[in-house]
Amino acid sequence: MGRAGVLQEIRRMRFEALLERHERGELSQVEAAEMLGMSERTFRRWRDRLKDEGPEGLCDRRIGKPSNRRAAAEEILRMLDLWRDHYADFTVKHFHEQLVKRHGYKLGYTVTKLHLHRSGLVRPAPRRSAHRKKRPRRPMAGMLLHQDASRHDWLDGAPPLDLVVTLDDATSEIYSAFLVAEEATASSFRGLAEVVAVHGLFCALYTDRGSHYFHTPAAGGKVSRALLTQVGRALAQLGIEHIAAYSPEARGRSERAFRTLQDRLPKELRLAGISDVETANRWLAEVYLPAYNARFAVAAEQNGSAFVADPAQAWRDVLCIQEERVVGNDNTVKWKRLSLQIPPSPLRPHFVRAKVRVLEYPDGRLAVFWGPHRLADYDALGTITDAHALAA
Repeated sequence: MGRAGVLQEIRRMRFEALLERHERGELSQVEAAEMLGMSERTFRRWRDRLKDEGPEGLCDRRIGKPSNRRAAAEEILRMLDLWRDHYADFTVKHFHEQLVKRHGYKLGYTVTKLHLHRSGLVRPAPRRSAHRKKRPRRPMAGMLLHQDASRHDWLDGAPPLDLVVTLDDATSEIYSAFLVAEEATASSFRGLAEVVAVHGLFCALYTDRGSHYFHTPAAGGKVSRALLTQVGRALAQLGIEHIAAYSPEARGRSERAFRTLQDRLPKELRLAGISDVETANRWLAEVYLPAYNARFAVAAEQNGSAFVADPAQAWRDVLCIQEERVVGNDNTVKWKRLSLQIPPSPLRPHFVRAKVRVLEYPDGRLAVFWGPHRLADYDALGTITDAHALAA
């Protein structure tokens, strides 16, 4: 019998002896409890356990079980090993979330951070500078959206890519996020289309002054409101106000989101075993964004929504590149390196020398319009795909 067992046996024998004296009326419960160094309530509880369970009921039930301190120490050692082996580039907050999510970890964030500091694996963060007042959020979802892109090493083993994000000013909810080789007009339209398809038309869009958003006549100067880019033209057609940011600080909402994404997303992609853009974009939409929004989005100041439905879905022929062309003598339209053949139409015998409008959608599909009439739809290689368009 170990030392703990011997002490337990002595304590049991003393209790039984004093209990007998109490039952003979020699001692009160208070006196017997004081002699044992316990409260009167504990004395009664021991008496009941002896009556119900016999001598075994007085055994210390902690004997044979690891102490809470020992269990916590083992958990801390496991946590430190996991940090060294798999999570050394994570923030402590992100690391703790993954411990709970993936490893059944039970200890709190503060204890985890403290032991990472004590072990020298993580340096305490420097004291922050004085708080700067943030620009107030718009009070309702759909009143103002931000669209921005961040170039970063998002995927292990891949060159730097642009992550194009469209988020709501009122809630910080990210409605659209995807990776592309380089942000451009098509990626801007894709992000906007993904938002409008689900939520509807919104009131205003806040972006930087990139050349696909604005024409800026003088470097560092004001943007032109007369000479519109493709994105500017589309927003104007839809009645969406386009607001230009004149400094990174002015884009604080999206900048803060990108700091969080740059810190977390590459590591989450690595843990998920994802290394190609197509899989990453599908995982972003189906898995990551719902979890991100549940974690970081906030409630809007006002209930309701400023989004407006577009039942006719006219936006689909607006959020795309549009350019005028003159039909050639062979009844074709030149578009980049393609020749788009205009099919027979009841509208006129031919379209030679007619001015038409070519639309290029974010996914590469094409369409040709003559005034309000849709003449044909094409795939990205210039092959006619929509037979219904032949009877425009």
